[in-house]
Amino acid sequence: MQFPANWETARQIKFAQGYTKPAPRDYVGSAPLVAPESVAVYNFTRQHNFRLILAYHTQGRIIYWKYLDYLPNASYYIGEQFSRASGYTLEETPYGSSFAGYKDWFIQEYNLPGYTIEAGLGENPLPITQFDTIYYENEGILVLGAVLAI
Repeated sequence: MQFPANWETARQIKFAQGYTKPAPRDYVGSAPLVAPESVAVYNFTRQHNFRLILAYHTQGRIIYWKYLDYLPNASYYIGEQFSRASGYTLEETPYGSSFAGYKDWFIQEYNLPGYTIEAGLGENPLPITQFDTIYYENEGILVLGAVLAI
């Protein structure tokens, strides 16, 4: 949640919810692209010609496919394919989580499909006992993503 896709809005929302300092979830940082891992993903993406991206998180067995009113070609259709392959629900991103994510920035910057995959269910960190199930559920998404990105 440190990407330059309406980062200021994300900061307002998350700070209002009490996420004002580094924590296991929802802290947006002091500015966009401050965390080294965010900078690394940002630079890596800029150096490649990706046709779609997958951002993995862990919570909910949901696929988020949309950022605001951006509608890249085939983004909903691809999301439906991912949903069928995984059994995960395809949903629009809730407003309170709609800003400053990698998916959000990628869609805004490139007008190409991007997805946040929320794998698994339960308390974070998810138990390792869910690994085999999560892998099985997501194998189809990974294969389809690789095929569709060619």
